[in-house]
Amino acid sequence: MSSKKKQTPGTIAVNKKARHLYELSEFLEAGISLTGPEIKSIRLGRVSFQDSYVEFKQGSAFVVNLHIAPYENAGYAPQDPDRDRRLLMHAREIARYAGLVAQKGLTVVPVRMYFQHGKVKLEIAIGRGKKLFD
Repeated sequence: MSSKKKQTPGTIAVNKKARHLYELSEFLEAGISLTGPEIKSIRLGRVSFQDSYVEFKQGSAFVVNLHIAPYENAGYAPQDPDRDRRLLMHAREIARYAGLVAQKGLTVVPVRMYFQHGKVKLEIAIGRGKKLFD
């Protein structure tokens, strides 16, 4: 049997589909605003990038459709697993990426989620959609 591919230390999840659907360029590391039970669920690896992308609203960046499964032992009010989560980026980075997204055919997509010094980070990239046909 073949062994699993080794991931970079600290890597939680990788969006393999992003490299297939988009030509990626300009990678950037961003923090992500999460609650305690979401962090515990992420530590268990219960994250899905399916159909997720970054949206810019009112001078802030949000990751949309990032599914973090609910933590079973969460003691207080449950969170929506598909809620929009705020990305922690500098204002000039947000303005630059929002300007690039305004161009035709460009999207900002999450590529990888990982731990760095105990904090969850999200690697995002500018993607131009590939034309996928036979």
